[in-house]
Amino acid sequence: MSGTLRGSEGGKFVPRKRYTEEQIGFALRQADAGTPPAEICRKLGITEQTFYRWKKRFGEMGVAEIRRLRQLEDENRRLKQVVAELTLDKVMLQDVVRRKS
Repeated sequence: MSGTLRGSEGGKFVPRKRYTEEQIGFALRQADAGTPPAEICRKLGITEQTFYRWKKRFGEMGVAEIRRLRQLEDENRRLKQVVAELTLDKVMLQDVVRRKS
């Protein structure tokens, strides 16, 4: 997601930063150790909404599990794109065959 635009602040677009699995794991471990979420968010430069989204999504996962989940999500996204492209190709070919018949 790095380099994509997520919104604007004061009329300027703010680039979206993709945090590493280590950073996410660190943030969640800090919260488990008793550090207030607001302090963690300030240190990482994230919103509390982002922190709680990470907490809900990754919960008790370790860094390796977070990394694997992200890899699987990326692979799933790529495979869905391939399926969509192949489906479109199939529809186009069926249309050509119908016209020739």
